[in-house]
Amino acid sequence: MAEQELKQKEKGKYNMWQSAGFMIRLAIREREKKVPILCVLTALLAVANNLTGLYVAPVIIGSVEAHQSLNRLFLIILAFLFLNILLNGASGYLYVNVLYGRVTVRSSLIARLNTKMAVTSYPNTDNDELLKKLAKAGDALNSNAAAGEAIWTTLTDLLRDVTGFLFYLMLLSHVNPLLIAAISAATVAGYCINKPLSEYRYRHREEEGECDQMFWHFFTCTEDKKMAKDIRIFGMQPWLEQVFSSTRDTFRAFHRRVQNRYLWGSIANLILALFQNGFAYAYLIWLVLNEDLSVSMFLLYFSAVGNFSAWVSGILNGFLTLHKQGLEISNIRECLEFPEPFLFEKGKPIAADTAKTYEIRLEDVSFRYPDAAADTLSHIDLTLRPGEKLAVVGLNGAGKTTLIKLLCGFLDPTEGKVLLNGNDIRQYNRRDYYRLFSAVFQDFNILATTIAANIAQTEDHIDSAKMKECVEKAGLTRKIESLPLQYDSKMLREIYDDAVTLSGGETQRLMLARALYKDAPLVVLDEPTAALDPIAEADMYCKYDEMTQGRSSVYISHRLASTRFCDRILLIEGGRIAEEGTHEKLLAMGGRYAQLYEVQSRYYKEGADGNEPQIIKKETKNKR
Repeated sequence: MAEQELKQKEKGKYNMWQSAGFMIRLAIREREKKVPILCVLTALLAVANNLTGLYVAPVIIGSVEAHQSLNRLFLIILAFLFLNILLNGASGYLYVNVLYGRVTVRSSLIARLNTKMAVTSYPNTDNDELLKKLAKAGDALNSNAAAGEAIWTTLTDLLRDVTGFLFYLMLLSHVNPLLIAAISAATVAGYCINKPLSEYRYRHREEEGECDQMFWHFFTCTEDKKMAKDIRIFGMQPWLEQVFSSTRDTFRAFHRRVQNRYLWGSIANLILALFQNGFAYAYLIWLVLNEDLSVSMFLLYFSAVGNFSAWVSGILNGFLTLHKQGLEISNIRECLEFPEPFLFEKGKPIAADTAKTYEIRLEDVSFRYPDAAADTLSHIDLTLRPGEKLAVVGLNGAGKTTLIKLLCGFLDPTEGKVLLNGNDIRQYNRRDYYRLFSAVFQDFNILATTIAANIAQTEDHIDSAKMKECVEKAGLTRKIESLPLQYDSKMLREIYDDAVTLSGGETQRLMLARALYKDAPLVVLDEPTAALDPIAEADMYCKYDEMTQGRSSVYISHRLASTRFCDRILLIEGGRIAEEGTHEKLLAMGGRYAQLYEVQSRYYKEGADGNEPQIIKKETKNKR
């Protein structure tokens, strides 16, 4: 049963020929048709070079046997030398010229995978099956020796071996068919013995990968500055050494098993080679003694016997390698073709227009994450009215972020519907639906580019006047214009040595400017100020409130006082809407919201040495 599961696991959607065909078609589409053409020429040159080496000694000896003149002998040697130089020079030229094309084809696959993950349906970003395929696809494209590029070498070698085999088959057919059969049988027997041995490491590559990963993880722990304090405070060194030693022993044991199998394969090869060569050479010597075979022909057949075995072995191993690489290429294709649960180009188009009004309604919506035991959200009915400011509050894990993901169309409900102006959003082009939203999330990203490009989210055709207006509204103009390069200042010090670093509050304002620049009719803020103190958060939310006038907005915050300016507040608890109303109404109800608000306000008052915190004063003034 386990063997059947292993075979099923090793079987890709596409076979090795389909994978090879895919790579050839890709090379043509990428205007690199020279890659397959040069592979064919390289294989033919390799065979020609081999045949030159095969015939040089027999021809020279044959000339000596024929008592040809010294000048003629010199010309023959010179001709072979010139031919050898010509063939090797041509092979080197082809190798250099095909290399860049092969890299281009591999790079195009990397670009396609990046594009796939950048635009794929949001649920796919957490799909374990796709993520595992993506990791393997990365391994197949991470170097010149990986399958995404090495398959060209395999195809070249396979074509070379097949062509060489045919030439040698015609040559040796003049001797005795039994000789060919004996050599082929010994070669095939060696292949059958070595195939399962050589595949052992490939079949157990995941075990080796896990072992190798653990080995290097613990090896680098002591060099990691983030671990330095923990190692010293908690006395972790003896434990790390123990785990490292255990992992190292497991690593060694695995490779010992691999080497033992390779050893037995080498012994089998040696025995078969003795049988094969002994039989072949004995027969050729018999022909010399009894059939008047010339010395030059003996040398020709003698050399051909060893090379013929190499061609047969090369073909068998080539198919084995092509099969392995075909599986890896198949995995790349399966990543690229991974099914999309959302509609994109085939969906109905939507044009984002700030002059239009949009209503989003959730009808009896429930959502459960894959493999979860219970629903995260259960039977939610909610309407976000045009121009409304809606706050969603609740404890961690209540389902606030999941609700936002449903509103934004990142997820589709397990049950129920999300409606845009009365229409199910599943019928729309999901990318068009995303254009309706500007958002600032808790986990936002800074790109390694200029401040201007981070705001506009593009480096081309930036509307400078609009961008500066958004920065002004976000309250960041003075900071940016105090920098030497101002809006052209680079960000992300990990990439640029001269990059600028903004404070937490300044980065929040940058994200606000980015959301404003998009100028979408719907605004979503998912705990973007969680890292700020209450006063800074209140000031930031006041900015958001001012900038989103007239637009539908959804705010999530774990600090209840921050969202009191909203038209309506939802308290999510246990995956349901537990309470709903304005800040004053919810306090008057004396329910769960009022309890949480009292706990938080008491904490802030105590933190301010008994004085009412500024956060409440600012928001009360804003409400008026």
